[in-house]
Amino acid sequence: MSYLLSTTKNILARKSSKSTMPAAASRSPVTLAIIGCGQRGKAYARYALQSPESCKVVAIAEPRPKTRKNFADTHKVDDTLVFTTWQELLAASAETINTIGKRLADAVVVAVQDHMHAEVVMAFAQQGYHILCEKPMATSLQDILQMEEAVSRAGTIFGMGHVLRYSPYSRQITQYIQSGSLGKLVNIVQVEPVGYWHFAHSYVRGSWSQEKNSSFSLMTKSCHDIDIICYWLSPSSPARVSSFGSLQHFRKSSKPPEAGAATRCLDCPAEKDCAYSAKKIYLDSVSRGNKGFPVSPLVDGVPDIENVTEAIRSGPYGQCVYESSNDVCDNQVVNIEFSDGSTASFTMVAFSSLVCERQVRLHFTNGEIVGDMNTFTVHDFRTGKRTVVNPPDQGGGHGGGDMGLISAFVEAVHTGRQEALATSLKEIVQSHITVFAAETSRREGRVVDCAEFERNARESVNNK
Repeated sequence: MSYLLSTTKNILARKSSKSTMPAAASRSPVTLAIIGCGQRGKAYARYALQSPESCKVVAIAEPRPKTRKNFADTHKVDDTLVFTTWQELLAASAETINTIGKRLADAVVVAVQDHMHAEVVMAFAQQGYHILCEKPMATSLQDILQMEEAVSRAGTIFGMGHVLRYSPYSRQITQYIQSGSLGKLVNIVQVEPVGYWHFAHSYVRGSWSQEKNSSFSLMTKSCHDIDIICYWLSPSSPARVSSFGSLQHFRKSSKPPEAGAATRCLDCPAEKDCAYSAKKIYLDSVSRGNKGFPVSPLVDGVPDIENVTEAIRSGPYGQCVYESSNDVCDNQVVNIEFSDGSTASFTMVAFSSLVCERQVRLHFTNGEIVGDMNTFTVHDFRTGKRTVVNPPDQGGGHGGGDMGLISAFVEAVHTGRQEALATSLKEIVQSHITVFAAETSRREGRVVDCAEFERNARESVNNK
């Protein structure tokens, strides 16, 4: 194939560069293949632009032509390493492995749609790649347990898109918890205010609107909330979980009578008075010069008035939120009892002006921490002292969590140490199992024993 010779030269050049470097010189950048060049792929790849000495994007796979070209141009990816599908990238990698014993890159970033994660991760794990997978790990518990086996067998670094762990804000809270300076952590209360328009965009009109095409909203939106709760209360583990929730508002019975028979925002007589108007959310945004979220997912290439108008005129993002085919919860609560008796409660709700700006309260035996993802206050009961902590703003999404995660992943690959990610494959799988247990509780109306739930899940997979 035409790509093989160029690919081989690129790999051999990297090998030569590494082998001729003096021992005291800086280490070579980790090379990345980005699979899926949408919002999340761009977010992680941005680190290569900010820190080219640490990592470099050398290959991509993306089906949308304009998005693919823009991404390749931005990262100066060789044409022979630009692929339309992940299967093409995998095949090219297999050929170079068979021909010269080298992979196309050191690691892959898997940022495709959720239901594709399992197949992609297991395929590249089999080729020995280090892997950073966007959340959630997969959309079924069976897939997650099979991925766990595949990655364990490969023995490579595995990172998970649980970005909340990696922001400066969360890391400083973690330091307080682990120091024990406020005593034992007894209870966590966390609220995820998704944002009214953000929920309408992603979970009513968007890719995560139907469980059959993705997963339930607690998994797709809030699995990293459950993860950080488990992280902060570790080494104790979830023992029992209960959950309640439903789809309250985004259904036909809630449609305003003034909207009449309209099924699209541009044709709706009630559009001006609707909080979820696609014209307000998208056209007004792009008219103000916004080229990023939420308008960028609507089009292939750079958003403008014309292509965004066409997208909401004919595509899913212009549908009435009360006439859409969504079926996932717009509000849910989860209660967890841990093995040491500590407890946690989590709320996910669509109806908020805040957009993903989580509020948290952590209650210790000798103090408390109250935070809002930007700043937090530490109250020591023994001294009465209150300390306001303002972590540095490192830029990027999720309060710097996106950059924190990819930089930690690159460091893990550089050093060959999973510990650099401050998580393990076991912990990643465990928190996902807890999310599935919570959803089982919601559906079946019972308290779920987490150990029994996991045992039954593993037995079910092993018996197949």
